[in-house]
Amino acid sequence: MDKRIVPLAMGGLGIGTTEFAIMGLLPDIAQSLHVDIPQAGHFISAYALGVVIGAPLIVGFSIKFPPKKVLIWLMVLFTFFNLLSAIAPNYTIMIITRLLSGLPHGAFFGVSTVVAKRLAVPGKEARYISFVFAGLTLANLAMVPLVTYIGHTFHWSWCFVMVSAIGLLTIFMISLWLPDMEVKNRTSYLTQLNFLKKSQSWYVLLITAIGFGGLFTWLSYISPLMTEVSRIGSSSVAYVMILAGGGMVIGNLLGGYLTDKIGVFKASMLFLSLMMMALLCVFFFSSHAPTSLVLTFLCGILSMALGAPVNIMMLKAAPDSEMMSAAFMQAAFNTANASGAYFGGLPLTFGLSYQYPSLVGVAMTLTGLLICIRYTYKFNRPQTV
Repeated sequence: MDKRIVPLAMGGLGIGTTEFAIMGLLPDIAQSLHVDIPQAGHFISAYALGVVIGAPLIVGFSIKFPPKKVLIWLMVLFTFFNLLSAIAPNYTIMIITRLLSGLPHGAFFGVSTVVAKRLAVPGKEARYISFVFAGLTLANLAMVPLVTYIGHTFHWSWCFVMVSAIGLLTIFMISLWLPDMEVKNRTSYLTQLNFLKKSQSWYVLLITAIGFGGLFTWLSYISPLMTEVSRIGSSSVAYVMILAGGGMVIGNLLGGYLTDKIGVFKASMLFLSLMMMALLCVFFFSSHAPTSLVLTFLCGILSMALGAPVNIMMLKAAPDSEMMSAAFMQAAFNTANASGAYFGGLPLTFGLSYQYPSLVGVAMTLTGLLICIRYTYKFNRPQTV
């Protein structure tokens, strides 16, 4: 990995930890704050809503500043708000702190995506972008299981303390290793939003917001799925998260490689199709523990493989608004996070078992696939990156 990308990956490590560790700690947080699990799922949605709000607003404000300075300040905000989450005493305060914690997330990845593209060797843009998200996948492989174990053993608040420590380390690494870059396209906020006038941009945003939502119907409730349906002990949930994280590491690298090889459209349709089939298998076969573990690994692979092609698709659709369009992509990813957690939780409120969220996910992923097919048919451009 290019040394200059390492600080961006480190920021992704912290972001991935705070975003996904809460899913494994959901029962602990629910019990501590005296709410049920579907209500605790609102903390996931609140964080995602913060990303949706913060991504375009913060990027719009920071367009005229050097990327390095922007990334440092985003990590300062990220670190501070996660510390607030660690001391949240009740449901209401936790909702607010998770919303605030999500504000820098989308802008950080949006700016990092553009920085990685500018640093990349021509023809390897997708792989450089996948390197940015390597921290996110490593979070699921290492940090999420670690803080899940610590949260189960001691207290869930330690999760956010550790995330804040990663944030401080990221600030130091950005200052030390990330090169200074000139501000590109000194345009107004409204000019940067011109990409939204293109139908291509809306297609990509919808593919991301709806198609990825299927993933989060499964991932948001993975802890109770494993303990209540697959009959895996709560003490083993951390190991399940390691399995999912290992899949994400492989999927992230695989997604970048295949996108550079076969093109964004083919890669997107392939991964969406496989994700839909995997979620359908989760619904039917999660009661068998060994099969459930295999599906966890496969879903982990597919969850990150789609990231590279859809990000490249958006950057190609909005070449004059790269940073803003990348920020909107993060808003779309976390719209998927929020909607997946919400819609996935609806069957639970009606008393259905924990494999039913994945069935909702099948419908969302199928919708994303159909939009992707329509996009490919309508614009039919050469499949090169």
